[in-house]
Amino acid sequence: MFIDTHAHIYIDRFKDDLNEIINRSLEQNVTQILMPNIDVATIDDVIATGKAYPEVCKPMVGLHPCSVNDQWKEDLQKLRPYLDDKKIIAVGEIGIDLYWDKTYAKAQEEAFRYQISWAKELGLPIVIHSRAAIDITIEIVTELQDGNLKGVFHCFDQSYEHGQRIINTGFYMGLGGVITYKKNNEIREAISQLPMSSLILETDAPYLPPVPYRGKRNESSYIPIVAEMLSQIKDISIDEVAQITTENAKALFGL
Repeated sequence: MFIDTHAHIYIDRFKDDLNEIINRSLEQNVTQILMPNIDVATIDDVIATGKAYPEVCKPMVGLHPCSVNDQWKEDLQKLRPYLDDKKIIAVGEIGIDLYWDKTYAKAQEEAFRYQISWAKELGLPIVIHSRAAIDITIEIVTELQDGNLKGVFHCFDQSYEHGQRIINTGFYMGLGGVITYKKNNEIREAISQLPMSSLILETDAPYLPPVPYRGKRNESSYIPIVAEMLSQIKDISIDEVAQITTENAKALFGL
C-alpha cells in the first residue's frame, strides 16, 4: 500500500478524467492522495475533491509562496476559516520560492511564519515548498521549532547535509519523480545516506513525472515507480519501501 503525500489532482488538468486517475491509483495500491492547496482560487476545488472522494483524497489549506503578492494578508484571512474543518489534514503548501522572482521575498517569509502559527495553534503538520531558498526555510523552521511543529519538506532534491539539518528539525522529506532523473546522481547519493524513517513518497502531480513519463502529465498511479527507484537506492525491497513510507505518512498526517 502506498500514499501519495503531495498531488494537485483537483486542478483543471484533471477535470476530464479524475475518476480514471483515482481508479488507476487504486489499481496500483496508491490508496490515499493528499492534496496541498495553492491559493484562494483553488481552495473550493480542493475541498470539493475531498468531499467527492473522502476515503482517498485528503485536503490541505495553505497559500503557496508563488501566490504571495500585495494582497497576501487578505488571502490568508479568506483561507483561515477553512482550517476549522476537521477533515483538513495539514497547512500547505506553504514556504518560500525565490527561483523566478524575489519581489515578494519578505512577504513570502511573513506569510510562511503566519501559516506556521496556524499549524501550531491547530496541531496540524505543515507541507513546505522551498525552491532556491532551502537555507532560509530550514532556518525559520529551526527557529520556530518548539516541539509543537511537524511537517515535510516536499520535493527534496538537496544535499545530505541539508537532509541532516531537516532531520534535526524533526521533519520528513518528500521524494518524487526527480529521483529517477539520470542527472540527479548527487541527490540519489544523498538519499542513500538518509534514514528511511525520515522519508515519504509523493508525485507533485501534474508536475515532475518520473522516468519514463517525463514531458507528460504526472499522476498518483506513478508512485510505485518512485518507490522502485528508492528501493534500488536503499537496497531494500519495494515492499519495505511501501511499508515504511506509508507508516511515516500516516504518523505525520494522522491518517
